[in-house]
Amino acid sequence: MTLAALIGRAVRAAASDTTPLRESAAFRWLFTGQAVSQVGTQVTRVAVPLQVYAITRSSLDVGLIGLAGFLPLVVCGLYGGSIADAVDRRKLVLVTSTTAMVVSVILLVQAVLQTNRVSVLFACVAVQAAFAAVDSPARRAIIPQLVPAEQLPTANTLAYGSMQLALIVGPLLAGMVVGAGGFGWAYAIDVASFVGAFCTAVRLPSLPPGAGARRAGLASVVEGLRFLAARPVVLMTFVADLIAMIFGAPTALFPALAYGQYGGGAETVGLLYAAFAVGAVAATLLGGAIGRVHRHGLGVMLSIAAWGVAITLFGLASTLWLGLLLLALAGAADAVSAVYRSTILQVATPPGLQGRLQGVFIVVVAGGPRLGDLESGAVAAAFTPRMSVVSGGLACLAGIGLLALAVPAFLRYDARTAAARHAAAGE
Repeated sequence: MTLAALIGRAVRAAASDTTPLRESAAFRWLFTGQAVSQVGTQVTRVAVPLQVYAITRSSLDVGLIGLAGFLPLVVCGLYGGSIADAVDRRKLVLVTSTTAMVVSVILLVQAVLQTNRVSVLFACVAVQAAFAAVDSPARRAIIPQLVPAEQLPTANTLAYGSMQLALIVGPLLAGMVVGAGGFGWAYAIDVASFVGAFCTAVRLPSLPPGAGARRAGLASVVEGLRFLAARPVVLMTFVADLIAMIFGAPTALFPALAYGQYGGGAETVGLLYAAFAVGAVAATLLGGAIGRVHRHGLGVMLSIAAWGVAITLFGLASTLWLGLLLLALAGAADAVSAVYRSTILQVATPPGLQGRLQGVFIVVVAGGPRLGDLESGAVAAAFTPRMSVVSGGLACLAGIGLLALAVPAFLRYDARTAAARHAAAGE
């Protein structure tokens, strides 16, 4: 076999597998709706901090945006997962898409009227977080209903890649639109994206509750938490991500770094937000290689360690382009971690508990960065933005090292034996 043929075979083996998109029309609609809505969501995710910073010029105020959405996220994420296990998930997604669009309309109106009231922005962020905390567990719990278990790593890689592509397009689009036309245009894009998400959700089949589902409520939430507490390996996926996001996520500092350290503006902020996703998309293009790794626990730990190193070096970087490269490397590491953490959770969770466990997942994945915004904003206010970034990256490395020592079973986790064990137990 020639060298060119060997290289071609290696590239095809590493490239992302699109089998779930080819074989499942329903997964294609779910994938498309998420791709559309995520672009608008990411535009707003950048526009709101930019607007708060334009009004107050305070990194701490930008960090407090995360706190505004944290409590609704926790409460509605846990209860939203319970709802997702008790009702038709297609109907639930239609309701959450509609209500989230209403909040985006309010953001659009306040921008057009130029009210410049931070309290309105904080309230909108809180309400959006509440609805997103119900919508996301439902969408994630749908995936195992649409694709077979052996395709879950591939489906998760595709879904995560779509989200990360939105994290590139959304921030760049937000930076350009805000810089050229103001905040109103950014929020208008978000409104349009929710219309697209609603239209694709209509095409999904009926998705009734899975076997073992029970009525939504506190008892249902507690049942899900007890299930999680009895599975330390699954629990460690959440703890590892919290360590990475609380200490190592510097997004609240992007406006201050863009305007201060790099001497840029809204476009530079967009570049910083998008850099994570550039690396993540690059990683998901190697989804075939990611899917063939079975030591998922070790993969999570190594990925988060790589994230911590990249964030620490980003804090020390002196030029914008070096900083963007390091953020891209961090994003690639986070993508690999996210795929493995999602797969561990989906394999370990019975159909009737998928919504509740995905609710916990969303609380951690979305809540961790919000706490990270508060942590990094507070440290930056007390010291400097660069000090906040470097100290957070080092704290991430220390935390993940201690976790590896404390739970060696997580490092030994093998997806093949885990899937066989759960199948034998009827989970």
